Amino acid sequence: MENKILNLRELLNKYNYEYHVLDTPTIDDIEYDSLMRQLIELELQNPQFDDPNSPTHRVGSTVLSQFDKVQHIILMLSLGNVFNYDELSDFIDKIKKEIGECQFVAECKIDGLAMSLTYDNNEFIQGVTRGDGTIGENVTSNIKTVKSVPLKIDYVNTLQVRGEIFMPKKSFNKLNKIREENGDELFANCRNAAAGSIRQLNSKICASRNLDGFWYHLPQGEKYGIDNHYDSLMFIDKLGFKVNKKYTRLFNNVDEIWQFIMELTEIREELPFDIDGVVIKVNNFKQQEKLGYTAKFPKWAVAYKFPALQVITKLEDIFITVGRTGKITPNAKLEQVFVAGTKVGFAQLHNEDIIKSKDIRINDYVIIRKAGDIIPEVVSSIKERRDDTQIEYVFPTHCPICGHKIYRYEKEAHHYCINVDCPARVVESIAHFASRDAMNIDTLGIKKVEAFHNNGWLNKIEDIFSLSKYETQICDAPGFGKKSYNNLIESIEISKQNSLEKILNGLGIKQVGDKASKVLAKHFKNIDALINAEIFQLETIRDIGSITAVAIYDYFNETSNLEMIQVLKDNHVNLIYLGEQVQESVFSGKNIVLTGSLNVYNRKEATALLEKLGANVVGSVSAKTSLVIYGESAGSKLKKANELNIDTMSEDDFVSLVKQYD
Repeated sequence: MENKILNLRELLNKYNYEYHVLDTPTIDDIEYDSLMRQLIELELQNPQFDDPNSPTHRVGSTVLSQFDKVQHIILMLSLGNVFNYDELSDFIDKIKKEIGECQFVAECKIDGLAMSLTYDNNEFIQGVTRGDGTIGENVTSNIKTVKSVPLKIDYVNTLQVRGEIFMPKKSFNKLNKIREENGDELFANCRNAAAGSIRQLNSKICASRNLDGFWYHLPQGEKYGIDNHYDSLMFIDKLGFKVNKKYTRLFNNVDEIWQFIMELTEIREELPFDIDGVVIKVNNFKQQEKLGYTAKFPKWAVAYKFPALQVITKLEDIFITVGRTGKITPNAKLEQVFVAGTKVGFAQLHNEDIIKSKDIRINDYVIIRKAGDIIPEVVSSIKERRDDTQIEYVFPTHCPICGHKIYRYEKEAHHYCINVDCPARVVESIAHFASRDAMNIDTLGIKKVEAFHNNGWLNKIEDIFSLSKYETQICDAPGFGKKSYNNLIESIEISKQNSLEKILNGLGIKQVGDKASKVLAKHFKNIDALINAEIFQLETIRDIGSITAVAIYDYFNETSNLEMIQVLKDNHVNLIYLGEQVQESVFSGKNIVLTGSLNVYNRKEATALLEKLGANVVGSVSAKTSLVIYGESAGSKLKKANELNIDTMSEDDFVSLVKQYD
């Protein structure tokens, strides 16, 4: 029986490698599934022969409470960046001046999550994220679900391989389609989706996301009898690792490398995976060693970063959406076009002034780009391509949803529908209250809110806490059932224990978002103290300006809002601040700006950590800024900080510093 199990595992590993690495399957899915079912049954009947690296474990099963921290024996450094031919040429010239003639390897910079894999005695034993380069997180159970990652290799001794876990575009589009149907927040891009998937504590969720990986580095390659980077890639390729050989090339000079970069730029959108640049490395290991390292980067490698992609398309129409606060937002309907690897059919135009200043008209040809490779943006209209079909856009005077007159307040760029009963405002406000950043009622997305509102079950925020009286109707509703209903009610009950700042953010008070909610909750401690606050008291609080103070005062002097607060109290919703006390630190009392791409913490996590350490995180650099913390590709904010002689700190230094406050 053991031999039969071992033979099945060997067969399935072979077929898995052919399908997910070589992309040349030799059996069909039905036959593969049949073999897999046989192996599952045999393993269940013979648990003494269980193997944690069996192909049957790729579906995921482990549920963790947290990821353990792991120290990298060999540091995982990031790369320096260049952005144009001249900067790349300077990099190549500097290297050749120091070591003479040499070969370079150029390869795709995969837009994913850096990862280190360790093998011993032929078997995969650990997968660790890059983290801060010194300490990462143990995500072994999730890496096992990535089907292109070999769980067994033909190498007995310890082996470490590094590369990138990514989400293929096909998997990304499928995942976002499912999330949209469920009313869940969509992932912004493939990288965010991959990072969010690999950090799931439930490995079954990770398994369902269909991640992939490319492997591009063999640390200390010399000890395997290899003297250059390119041959090290061929070595791990033979061991069964997925190497991006098609787009990995050897070059001798900058012009050859630049030609390769231009080729990749042209086909970037057509690739089945996202890339955000090209990595260039000195090929020979001894020459790498001679060049050495800076404190943060290897001197023998650099990343060319692509500029934000711009394309031309036709603006077919301009339409209005209404947000939870009544804010009127104009949007462009575009002739669909691929931008940075995804299909774009719409873009925000922000407000009336933007439309006028850019002179954007219906039927214009316009330049589109993704700001930060994420958000579609209309850069400008192409006036030279106008014919007689262009129509100047006239901003509406009435709400397109409820028909009420819209208003533009003094010193504001946006118009507002002030009808509190506007259906668009009602649905958006309830969905915002239930959203992740507010009450986090994860079973109540916007599509469910809209359906419940249309059925008359949800007409205002406080109705959320009375949904139990519609149990029969909800259970009978399409797409629902007893289990879905129970999950919804359980999620609502859990949300009642949230801290005050979550409630405040969810209420949708004008000018009060996530940050202001935290400031108010920490200051007043309970809802009643905030309700009774006068405008002058609110104005004295840091980060609460006069406009925000008036908005807060007006909100809590509206009878309907006070009645809603009373309903929350009657339903035992917590209205007291439960947050952690601010910790004294070197950041206490400082105005801090975050800029660039952060790797260890995302922007939200870094902000929360700094606030816990007594800092005030602000969005722009000014003379009042105390410190700018910068990550990769930091731009104008870092430049301005240097011009104003404001202190700056790299992300690596920040991560090292905050460790002492754990």
